Amino acid sequence: MIQIARETPTRTDVLLLLDEHLADMLATSPAESVHAMDHSALSAPEVSFWTAREDGVLLGCGALKQLTPTEGEIKSMRTAPAARGRGIAAALLGEIVNAARHRRYERLYLETGSQDFFAPARRLYDRHGFTECVPFADYVLDPHSTFMRLDLAGG
Repeated sequence: MIQIARETPTRTDVLLLLDEHLADMLATSPAESVHAMDHSALSAPEVSFWTAREDGVLLGCGALKQLTPTEGEIKSMRTAPAARGRGIAAALLGEIVNAARHRRYERLYLETGSQDFFAPARRLYDRHGFTECVPFADYVLDPHSTFMRLDLAGG
């Protein structure tokens, strides 16, 4: 059974998954277009971090960063390669969206890559109601980025 729970991003297996995530981002996009957070940034008070595990084995992770009292940003969504195709990302995304609703957020945002490598992520977000939008928060228009938004009716 897959368990999704809040967790610290500093556990050894999580650090390895986050390092893999950052390495993929740097291999796919120019450094100035990589917006992945490292474990120390994911440990900040305004960030909530979740993992998906099965029998203690890490399957994936994701985070929710508070931007304003009514807006959040999804960060560091990653599924372990061996767990891909099992719905792990969708389950994590569902947990994060539910947390945003519980916090009465009105909007959720995310930034992902525009390259083909990121097409599965864009399809996932599209299936869950996210639509493309203009850059938000401190982001600027970047041909290597796709910005997306989900309106949470009534928070």
